[in-house]
Order: sequence, then structure tokens, then C-alpha cells
Amino acid sequence: MKATIIFLLLAQVSWAGPFQQRGLFDFMLEDEASGISPDEHAPEIPELDPLGPMCPFRCQCHLRVVQCSDLGLDKVPKDLPPDTTLLDLQNNKITEIRDGDFKNLKNLHALILVNNKISKISPGAFTPLVKLERLYLSKNQLKELPEKMPKTLQELRAHENEITKVRKAVFNGMNQMIVIELGTNPLKSSGIENGAFQGMKKLSYIRVADSNITSIPQGLPPSLTELHLDGNKISRVDAGSLKGLNNLAKLGLSFNSISTVDNGSLANTPHLRELHLDNNKLTKVPGGLAEHKYIQVVYLHNNNISAVGTNDFCPPGYNTKKASYSGVSLFSNPVQYWEIQPSTFRCVYVRSAIQLGNYK
Repeated sequence: MKATIIFLLLAQVSWAGPFQQRGLFDFMLEDEASGISPDEHAPEIPELDPLGPMCPFRCQCHLRVVQCSDLGLDKVPKDLPPDTTLLDLQNNKITEIRDGDFKNLKNLHALILVNNKISKISPGAFTPLVKLERLYLSKNQLKELPEKMPKTLQELRAHENEITKVRKAVFNGMNQMIVIELGTNPLKSSGIENGAFQGMKKLSYIRVADSNITSIPQGLPPSLTELHLDGNKISRVDAGSLKGLNNLAKLGLSFNSISTVDNGSLANTPHLRELHLDNNKLTKVPGGLAEHKYIQVVYLHNNNISAVGTNDFCPPGYNTKKASYSGVSLFSNPVQYWEIQPSTFRCVYVRSAIQLGNYK
């Protein structure tokens, strides 16, 4: 039995023969001999689609987002993909935006030009951008806002430039605008044209902080819900300064030189919820807070307030105020906190919401 098995193994080895390297054409000849064409063995190769829009050199393109930031570019790249919806050109060395830089970008929704050296924007540079909603021009060298901006614009941020004028013609017809950021520009009150923001019916947020304006801009739209004018040179809030701002919910006037808030000024903002008047020169609590039904946060620290009356914050009745205070700061004022009557804060939500003491 053992001899029979060995004989069979030797027979298989002799039949197998040595391995021989075979070329590509040997297999093709075998196929021809067997009657099978090479096409029947080879997998089908799909036809390549025509090349789509090319991504600019050194940029990154993905899902209609073109990112060309931090590349040291001195001008806008050419041949941008026409289906781009977001174009990021921040942190470069671009000095000018020219006509034709954004041609064919009809689908662009957001354009980021932050932290360049842009001092000039040609009048028709943004004309092709018929769907642009967000334009970020912060940290450049612009002296004026560009004209002929797309009417579809909803958000404009141009803080930290050299802007000295805001003209009404710039925002004419921009009915979709919601947010305007113009802080840290050498703007003066005379540089903001009366009613410059008036025509924008949806505008809800304006920030012109850390500038040189000496009064609250006039002709603000009634749609406004937030107004931030911190870090300016405003010395007084006049009776008509806030006229017509029925929807204003947050007013920021910190770090100014305000010594007086005229009686009746706050009555123009019946829905005010937050009032920031810290770091000013007030000598008393602004009048009219007790009549506000919805105000919840009042910052008055770092002023010169020396006395607080029992009706400065809360109305005489207990049920007339719709919302209780959640934050009242009076620290760093010369007021003697132990002289304040406990009933002064009868409409405060919790005692921890009141901050007193620490007068330097």
C-alpha cells in the first residue's frame, strides 16, 4: 500500500513539469486558440468625464468651497471655479480688488477677505456676485465702504480698517441686510451720514465700537434689536437719541464718557432687556429703569454713583414688572452698600444677581 502511494506522487510530479514565465501575448494567444476574445476577459473601462473646473494653484477646493488663505497672494487668483459658494482669501497680501476678479461667480454666498492690505475696491468688482450674502472685509486699509455692493447682502463686517465716512448711498436698497460691523475705525459722528442705516428694513445688529463718535447715530432703523457703541467718546444720551427704537433689546454703551442720561431717553426702548453703561461717568442711576417691564440686566459698575434710591430699579407695585432682574452690577462706585435699603431690589430674581462693593 505504501509503495503504491509513493508511485502515484512521483507520477504527479513528472506530469506537472517546471514553472515557465509566460508573457502577456502568450495569454492572448491562448484566448485566440480557445475562441475567446481578449475583450471578454478584460473589465470594461468607463469613459472619463470631461475635466471639471480646475482649482487655482496652491488653493484647496472641496464641495464648492475654495480656500486660498495664508498663501501670500498679492491678487485674487484667476479662473476660479464658477460653482464656488464660499471663497476664503484671508491672511494674504492682496492690495486691490479689481473689476473682473470675481467674474462668473454667480453662486458665491460668502467672500472672506479678512487681514489683507486692501485699500481700493473697483466700483464694479462685486457686480457679478448676485447671490452674495456675507462679505468680510475686516483688518484691511479701506478708507470708505465700497459702493455697488450686492443687494442680496445680509452680513457686512469691516472692522479694523481706516474708514472715516459712512454714506447713505452705500446702503441704499439693501433690504436684506441684518448685521453691520464697523468697529475699530477712525469714525467720527460727523462721518456717519444722518439716516445712513435707515433704509434697511431687516437690520437688527449694528456695532460701531472703539471709534471716535461722540453721539448715538441718528436715523437708526426701528428693526434694530442690538446696538453696540462701546469704547467711544459719547458724553450724553439725549432724550431723542433712541427715538423710534421700539424693538431694541440690547444697548451697549460701556467705556464712554457718559455723565448724563436724560429723563425719558430709555422710554423710547420699551423692550430693552440689557443695558451696558459700565465704565462711564454717571453720578446716579439712569432714570426710567423702574418703568421698564422687560429689562433684566443693567451694568453700572465703574461709575461715580454715590446713592441708590428705593425706586431706582423697581416699580412701586410688585406685579407690574414682567421680567425680574437677573444681573445688576454696582461695584466700583462710591455708593455705601450698607445704606441701600433691602426693598430697593425687590424685583430681582435672586440676591446673588446684585454685585456691590469693591470701590477703589
